[in-house]
Amino acid sequence: MSVPDATGLLRHRDRIEGDLVVEVAFTDVSLSLGDAAAAGVRTAALDALAGATGATPVLMHQVHGAEVSLMGGEVGAAMPSCDAMVTSRPGVALLARAADCVPVLLADPATGWIAAVHAGRPGLAAGVVPAAVTRLREQGAAPSVAWVGPHVCGACYEVPAALQEEVAALVPEARSTTSWGTPALDLGAGVRAQLAAARIADVRVVDVCTREDASWPSYRRDGAAATRFAGLIWSHP
Repeated sequence: MSVPDATGLLRHRDRIEGDLVVEVAFTDVSLSLGDAAAAGVRTAALDALAGATGATPVLMHQVHGAEVSLMGGEVGAAMPSCDAMVTSRPGVALLARAADCVPVLLADPATGWIAAVHAGRPGLAAGVVPAAVTRLREQGAAPSVAWVGPHVCGACYEVPAALQEEVAALVPEARSTTSWGTPALDLGAGVRAQLAAARIADVRVVDVCTREDASWPSYRRDGAAATRFAGLIWSHP
């Protein structure tokens, strides 16, 4: 199978230079990275990302929780079951996949410690973002920059009123209303509030609604046919 060229498929790229160079980017519908993708298709996409970044892509088996895995020498082993990964290893690209959920990337540019976080509705309520920040700090890092990737907006993410109340009781900033006047959740607003509470001052938001913009995968728009995109973060000398 031919490997697609991902160089032009990495969107919203950013980089920060410290002791190491930290880079971030987001894929789109051009690369299929979901668990439902055929093995050869996903492998080709990961090979393309490796070629574009010069780093080894690492996926997690995302379970909509708040577990955080420390990625050390085991890169290349089975995917960890978690919703956040942290590492200080250069040359490793951590991926958080989504199709309406919020991919969050964190960095301490001074030391090169990085994290990739998958924050869906359950993960937001469970506190996966603050859990990732805490895990970085436990490693001696001082995360100071966060990237909030494309996600379904608060005007599109309709939920039952009871579910809105359940999440808003834990993350009040997530309460929203759809553009047609029904109860909703704003996952991005909830994530940004958690980052602010964790004292992450430099928050860089990709202001895109995945449901409204067809260049991004969206489960709300496409149902089971939706693929997955990824936010990825890596470091190098």
